[in-house]
Amino acid sequence: MAQETLTPELVKKLMAFEGKIRGMDLKIDGEFILKTEGKENFEKLKEKLIKIGVPNEYQYDKIKSLDFYPGGLKAISLLAIKEVLGYDDEKIQEIGMIASKSSLIVRIFIKYFLPISDFFFKKGPTIWDKYWTVGKFTPLDLNEKEKFALVRIEGLDLHPVYCSYLKGYFTTLTKMVTGGSNIICQETKCSFRGDKVHEFLLKW
Repeated sequence: MAQETLTPELVKKLMAFEGKIRGMDLKIDGEFILKTEGKENFEKLKEKLIKIGVPNEYQYDKIKSLDFYPGGLKAISLLAIKEVLGYDDEKIQEIGMIASKSSLIVRIFIKYFLPISDFFFKKGPTIWDKYWTVGKFTPLDLNEKEKFALVRIEGLDLHPVYCSYLKGYFTTLTKMVTGGSNIICQETKCSFRGDKVHEFLLKW
């Protein structure tokens, strides 16, 4: 995916995105940068967000984990990280992988709702609704013998950068649920490539 400059116009467009996201999924971006890149780069990231017009109350250290915020902030955050730190799509996936692993909501559901089929079909959509006020997560197929699953997301066309984030998120989530060590996640359909929905094929 080509690098995209975060202009005030793009920020305005993303801030107008319908739907809200849970604060904890925004805070993880800042926490990842602070932990892996240090305080200096974390401050550079915050300065970038201020420069492009993100309100101060939406800064990482101001956000409350359980509150809901404009969904476009997620794409803005990830794009700012790419621009300030020169991250590629694989590094954005890494943030998604850490987010899934550190999510209290995910850990609670995995602990209490196994086997895999129960978690996949019954709790997957519930977890999505805990994070987003828009979009629909639909488990399409699960084959434990051949070790693959297929999921669909519709009604959430945020930005291509979020697709990279979700690939990382689903990779770690699949690893946690299945215990597999070599997880492959492919986005087989994407609305930004002309499809009507997003679909992810997960293999372990």
